[in-house]
Amino acid sequence: MILGRVLGEMHGTIKHPFYDGRKMLVIEKITQAGASTGDYLIAVDSVGAGADELVLVLDEGNGARQVLGSKDGPVRSVVVGIIDDLGV
Repeated sequence: MILGRVLGEMHGTIKHPFYDGRKMLVIEKITQAGASTGDYLIAVDSVGAGADELVLVLDEGNGARQVLGSKDGPVRSVVVGIIDDLGV
């Protein structure tokens, strides 16, 4: 699992049919203290997360497909939770 902050959405006019109707988010990876690690990833939203929210990301293909209910979807990362508070 990865802690992250939603930077925004990503849109594309040409994409795999699997992504039709799914929101793609740009996620900045953060530490437990909330500081940026300088890295990012793109993840499918499964919880309705929005810009500047703290999220929990599952970055493992098979698990992501299970969360999204697909046996063979071309996906690796999925947002699985919105974090209300980070206690250090």
